[in-house]
Amino acid sequence: MSADRVPVIGLTSGTIPSDEQHRPPRVGQNQTYVQALLRAGAAPLLIPNLADRHLLRAVYERLHGLLLTGGGDVDPVHYGEVAHEKCGIPSPERDETEMALVRWAVDEGKPLLAICRGIQVLNVALGGSLYQDIEAQVPGAGRHDWYPGHPRTLRAHRVACLAGSRLADFMASRSLEVNTLHHQAIKEPAPALEITGTAPDGIAEAVEVAGHPFALGVQWHPEELAEEDIRAQGLFNALAEASKL
Repeated sequence: MSADRVPVIGLTSGTIPSDEQHRPPRVGQNQTYVQALLRAGAAPLLIPNLADRHLLRAVYERLHGLLLTGGGDVDPVHYGEVAHEKCGIPSPERDETEMALVRWAVDEGKPLLAICRGIQVLNVALGGSLYQDIEAQVPGAGRHDWYPGHPRTLRAHRVACLAGSRLADFMASRSLEVNTLHHQAIKEPAPALEITGTAPDGIAEAVEVAGHPFALGVQWHPEELAEEDIRAQGLFNALAEASKL
């Protein structure tokens, strides 16, 4: 494949704090995202958190697609709530960076795949809200926070996919077994989103942006499964294909 046909996919990043070896804070992301994009034939580009919107826009305009990655909790101030005691410490720079990227991509039709925290950012950026802690706020919910102490590939529950959805098409199935590494979830979906996948307890596990060429969010971590699971890898392949257009 010639370089001019390789889709460049931007993936959002987190800040790794200084450690006991006295290394300064770093920008980083799990390699499983990068490897899944490489297998899809895409060129990954790590996006730092940028407060300067002019600089962020310069990065965004060079991308053919966007991957919103997992990470910490979104600040509930963005959906009009005070922080629950089980809500994690927010990253204002990451929240602002990712929500700007989401809004641009949705408004302009740029292909977008949002994973775990990413589906939550997608929902909040478009006007939705979150359960700040599933165990505390959703009576009768199953366990979704199978971490730490468990393999990241542990398939802990099933997801029912909406018939006719892009998710069901890409995964070639109406029912999936997925890993689950989150304690927050969509509460009120944004008006532009359609829920296309649910857990047995009713928690939203996948969404799509109505009328968008390719904007899909999943609550699980397909990048951790993709090396061994062709259906999980299919999500990244679909993002890469959409980003070539």
